[in-house]
Amino acid sequence: MRAQEIRRMTALEDGHWWYRERRAVLRAEVRRLRPGRALDVGAGGGGNTVVLVEEGWEATATDCSELAVEVARGRGLRAVQADARDLPVEPASVDLVTAMDVLEHIEEDYLATEQIARVLRPGGRALIAVPCDMSLWSAHDYAVGHVRRYCRDSLTGVVEKAGLRVEQLWSWNVLLRPLIARHRHSSTGSDLGPVPPLVNAGLSAVVRLERCLPVGSLKGVTLFLRARRED
Repeated sequence: MRAQEIRRMTALEDGHWWYRERRAVLRAEVRRLRPGRALDVGAGGGGNTVVLVEEGWEATATDCSELAVEVARGRGLRAVQADARDLPVEPASVDLVTAMDVLEHIEEDYLATEQIARVLRPGGRALIAVPCDMSLWSAHDYAVGHVRRYCRDSLTGVVEKAGLRVEQLWSWNVLLRPLIARHRHSSTGSDLGPVPPLVNAGLSAVVRLERCLPVGSLKGVTLFLRARRED
Protein backbone atom coordinates (compact mmCIF):
# COMPACT_ATOMS: atom_id res chain seq x y z
CA MET A 1 0.00 0.00 0.00
CA ARG A 2 1.31 3.45 -0.86
CA ALA A 3 2.50 5.75 1.94
CA GLN A 4 -0.28 8.27 1.29
CA GLU A 5 -2.90 5.51 1.59
CA ILE A 6 -1.47 4.42 4.96
CA ARG A 7 -1.62 7.97 6.28
CA ARG A 8 -5.14 8.44 4.96
CA MET A 9 -6.39 5.12 6.32
CA THR A 10 -4.85 5.72 9.75
CA ALA A 11 -6.45 9.15 9.98
CA LEU A 12 -9.87 7.86 8.94
CA GLU A 13 -10.11 4.37 10.37
CA ASP A 14 -11.16 5.10 13.95
CA GLY A 15 -14.43 6.67 12.84
CA HIS A 16 -15.01 5.39 9.32
CA TRP A 17 -18.00 3.01 9.11
CA TRP A 18 -16.11 0.33 7.14
CA TYR A 19 -13.24 -0.02 9.60
CA ARG A 20 -15.37 0.46 12.69
CA GLU A 21 -17.87 -2.26 11.74
CA ARG A 22 -15.17 -4.64 10.55
CA ARG A 23 -13.44 -4.24 13.89
CA ALA A 24 -16.70 -5.15 15.58
CA VAL A 25 -16.46 -8.50 13.76
CA LEU A 26 -12.85 -8.88 14.88
CA ARG A 27 -13.76 -8.07 18.48
CA ALA A 28 -16.62 -10.59 18.49
CA GLU A 29 -14.35 -13.30 17.06
CA VAL A 30 -11.48 -12.85 19.51
CA ARG A 31 -13.87 -12.82 22.45
CA ARG A 32 -14.62 -16.44 21.56
CA LEU A 33 -11.03 -17.34 22.41
CA ARG A 34 -8.87 -17.34 25.51
CA PRO A 35 -6.39 -14.44 25.20
CA GLY A 36 -2.78 -15.34 24.54
CA ARG A 37 -0.09 -14.25 22.13
CA ALA A 38 -1.34 -12.65 18.91
CA LEU A 39 0.27 -11.50 15.67
CA ASP A 40 -1.47 -8.92 13.50
CA VAL A 41 0.01 -9.38 10.02
CA GLY A 42 -0.14 -6.46 7.61
CA ALA A 43 -1.35 -4.31 10.48
CA GLY A 44 -0.94 -0.91 8.82
CA GLY A 45 -1.17 1.73 11.53
CA GLY A 46 -2.30 -0.84 14.10
CA GLY A 47 -6.02 -0.14 14.40
CA ASN A 48 -6.88 -3.85 14.57
CA THR A 49 -3.96 -4.48 16.90
CA VAL A 50 -5.51 -2.00 19.33
CA VAL A 51 -8.64 -4.19 19.42
CA LEU A 52 -6.54 -7.25 20.27
CA VAL A 53 -4.77 -5.42 23.08
CA GLU A 54 -8.06 -4.12 24.46
CA GLU A 55 -9.36 -7.69 24.53
CA GLY A 56 -6.43 -8.88 26.62
CA TRP A 57 -4.09 -10.26 23.96
CA GLU A 58 -0.31 -9.85 23.98
CA ALA A 59 -0.31 -8.52 20.44
CA THR A 60 2.40 -7.56 17.99
CA ALA A 61 1.74 -5.65 14.78
CA THR A 62 3.79 -6.46 11.69
CA ASP A 63 3.84 -4.60 8.40
CA CYS A 64 6.24 -4.35 5.47
CA SER A 65 5.98 -0.56 5.56
CA GLU A 66 8.40 1.31 7.80
CA LEU A 67 5.91 4.18 7.95
CA ALA A 68 3.10 1.89 9.13
CA VAL A 69 5.33 0.46 11.84
CA GLU A 70 6.21 3.97 13.03
CA VAL A 71 2.52 4.88 13.17
CA ALA A 72 1.71 1.74 15.16
CA ARG A 73 4.54 2.38 17.60
CA GLY A 74 3.28 5.93 17.99
CA ARG A 75 0.04 4.42 19.29
CA GLY A 76 1.98 2.59 21.99
CA LEU A 77 1.88 -0.78 20.21
CA ARG A 78 4.56 -3.39 19.84
CA ALA A 79 5.34 -3.32 16.11
CA VAL A 80 7.91 -4.97 13.83
CA GLN A 81 8.69 -4.34 10.18
CA ALA A 82 8.30 -7.65 8.37
CA ASP A 83 7.19 -9.19 5.09
CA ALA A 84 4.14 -11.45 5.52
CA ARG A 85 5.96 -14.04 3.39
CA ASP A 86 8.86 -14.22 5.87
CA LEU A 87 7.69 -13.51 9.41
CA PRO A 88 10.48 -13.11 12.01
CA VAL A 89 8.59 -15.24 14.53
CA GLU A 90 9.47 -18.61 16.05
CA PRO A 91 7.51 -21.62 14.79
CA ALA A 92 4.46 -22.67 16.82
CA SER A 93 4.72 -19.65 19.12
CA VAL A 94 1.49 -17.71 18.51
CA ASP A 95 -2.10 -18.42 19.59
CA LEU A 96 -3.81 -16.13 17.08
CA VAL A 97 -2.86 -14.59 13.75
CA THR A 98 -5.00 -11.91 12.16
CA ALA A 99 -4.57 -10.86 8.54
CA MET A 100 -7.19 -8.27 7.65
CA ASP A 101 -7.10 -7.22 3.99
CA VAL A 102 -3.56 -8.49 3.49
CA LEU A 103 -3.48 -11.53 1.19
CA GLU A 104 -4.94 -9.65 -1.77
CA HIS A 105 -1.83 -7.44 -1.84
CA ILE A 106 0.59 -10.38 -2.16
CA GLU A 107 1.25 -12.13 -5.47
CA GLU A 108 2.51 -15.25 -3.67
CA ASP A 109 -0.34 -15.39 -1.17
CA TYR A 110 0.41 -19.06 -0.49
CA LEU A 111 3.73 -18.03 1.08
CA ALA A 112 1.88 -15.78 3.51
CA THR A 113 -0.59 -18.49 4.53
CA GLU A 114 2.30 -20.93 4.96
CA GLN A 115 3.90 -18.44 7.34
CA ILE A 116 0.65 -18.03 9.25
CA ALA A 117 0.43 -21.81 9.67
CA ARG A 118 4.09 -22.04 10.66
CA VAL A 119 3.90 -19.54 13.52
CA LEU A 120 0.62 -20.82 14.97
CA ARG A 121 0.67 -23.20 17.90
CA PRO A 122 -1.35 -26.42 17.60
CA GLY A 123 -4.92 -25.35 18.31
CA GLY A 124 -4.12 -21.76 17.36
CA ARG A 125 -6.49 -19.78 15.14
CA ALA A 126 -6.13 -17.57 12.10
CA LEU A 127 -8.69 -14.89 11.28
CA ILE A 128 -8.44 -13.65 7.71
CA ALA A 129 -10.44 -11.04 5.80
CA VAL A 130 -10.13 -10.40 2.06
CA PRO A 131 -12.07 -8.50 -0.61
CA CYS A 132 -14.19 -10.87 -2.65
CA ASP A 133 -15.54 -11.31 -6.18
CA MET A 134 -13.59 -10.19 -9.22
CA SER A 135 -16.82 -8.77 -10.67
CA LEU A 136 -16.32 -5.94 -8.15
CA TRP A 137 -12.81 -5.20 -9.47
CA SER A 138 -12.40 -1.47 -10.06
CA ALA A 139 -10.03 1.47 -10.04
CA HIS A 140 -10.16 1.28 -6.25
CA ASP A 141 -8.37 -2.09 -6.33
CA TYR A 142 -5.60 -0.70 -8.51
CA ALA A 143 -5.26 2.37 -6.30
CA VAL A 144 -4.81 0.40 -3.07
CA GLY A 145 -2.47 -2.21 -4.56
CA HIS A 146 -4.68 -5.28 -4.87
CA VAL A 147 -3.54 -8.11 -7.14
CA ARG A 148 -6.79 -10.10 -6.83
CA ARG A 149 -10.18 -10.41 -5.21
CA TYR A 150 -11.13 -13.82 -3.84
CA CYS A 151 -13.96 -16.27 -4.23
CA ARG A 152 -14.80 -18.81 -1.53
CA ASP A 153 -12.91 -21.62 -3.27
CA SER A 154 -9.74 -19.62 -3.89
CA LEU A 155 -9.56 -18.40 -0.30
CA THR A 156 -10.30 -21.83 1.16
CA GLY A 157 -7.77 -23.38 -1.19
CA VAL A 158 -4.83 -21.18 -0.24
CA VAL A 159 -5.58 -21.59 3.48
CA GLU A 160 -6.00 -25.37 3.34
CA LYS A 161 -2.89 -25.74 1.18
CA ALA A 162 -0.93 -24.22 4.08
CA GLY A 163 -2.20 -27.00 6.36
CA LEU A 164 -4.91 -25.11 8.24
CA ARG A 165 -8.44 -26.39 8.75
CA VAL A 166 -11.20 -23.94 7.86
CA GLU A 167 -13.72 -23.64 10.70
CA GLN A 168 -15.98 -20.98 9.22
CA LEU A 169 -16.19 -18.90 6.05
CA TRP A 170 -18.74 -16.13 5.66
CA SER A 171 -19.56 -13.00 3.70
CA TRP A 172 -19.59 -9.54 5.22
CA ASN A 173 -21.06 -6.29 3.94
CA VAL A 174 -23.81 -8.15 2.11
CA LEU A 175 -26.62 -5.61 2.42
CA LEU A 176 -24.56 -2.78 0.96
CA ARG A 177 -23.12 -4.83 -1.89
CA PRO A 178 -25.47 -3.41 -4.61
CA LEU A 179 -24.66 0.16 -3.60
CA ILE A 180 -20.92 -0.52 -3.39
CA ALA A 181 -20.91 -2.36 -6.73
CA ARG A 182 -22.59 0.59 -8.44
CA HIS A 183 -20.12 3.01 -6.88
CA ARG A 184 -17.07 0.88 -7.68
CA HIS A 185 -17.97 0.49 -11.33
CA SER A 186 -17.94 4.28 -11.75
CA SER A 187 -14.98 4.99 -9.45
CA THR A 188 -11.70 6.47 -10.69
CA GLY A 189 -9.51 5.75 -7.65
CA SER A 190 -9.40 4.76 -4.02
CA ASP A 191 -12.61 4.83 -1.98
CA LEU A 192 -10.66 5.89 1.09
CA GLY A 193 -11.86 9.29 2.09
CA PRO A 194 -13.98 11.20 4.60
CA VAL A 195 -17.69 10.38 4.76
CA PRO A 196 -20.32 12.92 5.91
CA PRO A 197 -21.37 12.10 9.50
CA LEU A 198 -25.00 11.28 8.69
CA VAL A 199 -24.00 9.04 5.79
CA ASN A 200 -21.36 7.39 7.95
CA ALA A 201 -23.92 6.67 10.67
CA GLY A 202 -26.42 5.31 8.17
CA LEU A 203 -23.95 2.96 6.53
CA SER A 204 -22.83 1.69 9.94
CA ALA A 205 -26.45 1.00 10.88
CA VAL A 206 -27.03 -1.04 7.72
CA VAL A 207 -23.92 -3.16 8.29
CA ARG A 208 -24.86 -3.72 11.94
CA LEU A 209 -28.13 -5.31 10.77
CA GLU A 210 -26.07 -8.20 9.41
CA ARG A 211 -25.24 -9.28 12.96
CA CYS A 212 -28.80 -10.52 13.40
CA LEU A 213 -29.63 -11.60 9.85
CA PRO A 214 -28.69 -14.95 8.20
CA VAL A 215 -26.84 -13.38 5.27
CA GLY A 216 -23.34 -14.83 5.69
CA SER A 217 -23.83 -17.34 2.86
CA LEU A 218 -24.85 -14.67 0.35
CA LYS A 219 -22.56 -12.56 -1.82
CA GLY A 220 -20.92 -9.67 -0.02
CA VAL A 221 -17.96 -7.35 -0.48
CA THR A 222 -15.62 -9.09 1.98
CA LEU A 223 -14.97 -12.71 2.95
CA PHE A 224 -14.07 -13.61 6.53
CA LEU A 225 -12.40 -16.92 7.30
CA ARG A 226 -11.52 -18.52 10.62
CA ALA A 227 -9.10 -21.45 10.53
CA ARG A 228 -7.31 -23.68 13.04
CA ARG A 229 -3.92 -25.34 13.12
CA GLU A 230 -4.57 -28.95 14.02
CA ASP A 231 -1.14 -30.46 14.72
